[in-house]
Amino acid sequence: MNKTIIVANQKGGVGKTTTVVNLSAYLAEAGMKTLVVDLDSQGNSCSGLGVKKDLNEKGLYEALLGLVDIREIVLSTSVKNLSVVPSNINLSGAQVELVEMDDREYRLKNAVDMLKDQFDFIFIDSPPSLGLLTINGLVAADSIIIPIQCEYYALEGLSQLLKTINLVKSKLNPGLRIEGVLLTMYDTRTNLSKQVVEEVISYFKNKVYKTIIPRNVKLAEAPSFGKPISLYDSGSVGALSYYNLSKEFLKNGEKGTGKGA
Repeated sequence: MNKTIIVANQKGGVGKTTTVVNLSAYLAEAGMKTLVVDLDSQGNSCSGLGVKKDLNEKGLYEALLGLVDIREIVLSTSVKNLSVVPSNINLSGAQVELVEMDDREYRLKNAVDMLKDQFDFIFIDSPPSLGLLTINGLVAADSIIIPIQCEYYALEGLSQLLKTINLVKSKLNPGLRIEGVLLTMYDTRTNLSKQVVEEVISYFKNKVYKTIIPRNVKLAEAPSFGKPISLYDSGSVGALSYYNLSKEFLKNGEKGTGKGA
């Protein structure tokens, strides 16, 4: 299977990390060997999976700069079959240091390719920007999941993201495609949420996942306990939605088509 997926949107607070943590956890629980690569210097994927971010320990920053073999920094989590490549605040400096380096856009790909044979799925949690780190993630990935929150200005800035994806496809990674578009933070009480769903489906058509992630208190609470929603409250609405997403994700993969180019 061996697929690398980046979850990306340059807007913050759209559910990138929540999606990476919970989708990867459900896939791991389904028996898939899964890895999370935390490409955000805030390290929220690590903390969401209960992995401590130690500034003194080597992480993704050192791997990108070639100071450590990425295979040496893979950590296990409390979820069977789920591992993580950690990051910490040091990674924020990589954005500047990479500019001067050879193959600067391929540093993450070269590292992640060393791990591909060990995992069915590798998920990259990207920072809320379209800088060099996110470019590295897009170059390393086979496909991209775009989370879009059901709020005002949901589609604002997306044209820039799509332009960046197309640029990466044409110059650096011709195989990159959209795995799917995920609607998040849906509020059943508002007409606005329904309007955003209609707007996103109108724009992305069959690339939009049928599973929609609702606003859910338990989903918001889980990271502070260092647990994915499947371990924190498996009976919650948020847990059910990410479980359903994992099933839809696998089903699309079996068809071999994902959600198109």
